[in-house]
Amino acid sequence: MNGVEAFLLGRTLMKIGEQAMPQPEAGPPGSVRSVVVVLGDVVSHPGTTVGEIAARTGLPQSQVSTAVARLERAGSVDTEPDPADRRRRLIRPAAEPSARVAEVRATTIDDALAAALTGPDGSAPDPDTVREVTAALDLLARKLTPAVSAR
Repeated sequence: MNGVEAFLLGRTLMKIGEQAMPQPEAGPPGSVRSVVVVLGDVVSHPGTTVGEIAARTGLPQSQVSTAVARLERAGSVDTEPDPADRRRRLIRPAAEPSARVAEVRATTIDDALAAALTGPDGSAPDPDTVREVTAALDLLARKLTPAVSAR
């Protein structure tokens, strides 16, 4: 596999993950990519600020702020004033996961993966292929996924 193939595989996996993600009942659906990136950064750097997340992830500060607001509404993160600068807020993973967090964590990619593996003629994927791909994804997740998966 070369870099281009790895990049394209990553994009395909992101799309499968997005399709599998349950939409929130309230609020705008929106893209989950920036939300997942921001949550991963907060888990790796608890007590961080929007500006620090933006610097580490390369996302625009406005996009990070929007993602933090969505995560806070969903009960995934808590914020508090920064004692060193009251204009800033410190962001941490929520101590207790909300119902929304539990829903997202309990949702599998099975249907989205089956859709991605559907043949060009619309034929259902072979069950052995689904098992093989699922096993490969499980291995990749164990070896390459950041700490956010453990939360």
